[in-house]
Amino acid sequence: MTIKEEIIRLMQELPDEATAEETIEDAMERLYLLYRIERGEREIAQGKGIPHEEVRRRMTQWRK
Repeated sequence: MTIKEEIIRLMQELPDEATAEETIEDAMERLYLLYRIERGEREIAQGKGIPHEEVRRRMTQWRK
C-alpha cells in the first residue's frame, strides 16, 4: 500500500462526529505511529534490529 493510499484509508476510518481539531490530531498521531512501525519493520528486515535477548538484558540494567 502506498503512503497516499494509507493516508486515504486513515482519513476514511476517522469518526464523522469528531471535531476538526481532534480529527487532525488523531490522524497525525496515527499516521506517525504507522510510519514508525513501517520504518522499524524495514530496519529489522535489513538486519538493523536489536535481538530480543539484548533488549531484555538492557531493560534489566535500566531497572536497577
